[in-house]
Amino acid sequence: MHALKKNRPLRRIVLASAATVSGMVMLLSLKPHASPQAALALPAPSGSASASSGSGSATTGTKTVTGDTIQTRWGPVQVRVTIKDGRLTEVTAVSYPTDNPRDQEINSYALPRLRSEALQAQSADIDTVSGATYTSDGYRQSLQSALDSAGS
Repeated sequence: MHALKKNRPLRRIVLASAATVSGMVMLLSLKPHASPQAALALPAPSGSASASSGSGSATTGTKTVTGDTIQTRWGPVQVRVTIKDGRLTEVTAVSYPTDNPRDQEINSYALPRLRSEALQAQSADIDTVSGATYTSDGYRQSLQSALDSAGS
């Protein structure tokens, strides 16, 4: 006779309960990619960077350029830069994942760090923020496309 059949019904109950709890924990820990309504409301990715405003060349005056929209696993990331007299003076995340509280929590600490590093490095050669890998990669790519468009 099998060990789990009749002699030990309590063991079967414990194993079944543990399996059910484990399954529920895994199910509840899954993060949805995006709701259908959110997917429809997302802006279409632009094929090239667009200059929002600009005056002068990359070495003189002030130029504001918006980088490409980079589609990441959790949503689009897009960055706008301002270059004054050849120096990166402002970096703003125009779009980034905000579909759920976890996205908002991650981006509340990741975006200021990415901005600070970009301003300090004066380039897109910045470190990835731990816990925000996809956002960091999208930020870096959009930043590089904006800098390329600005001629920096």
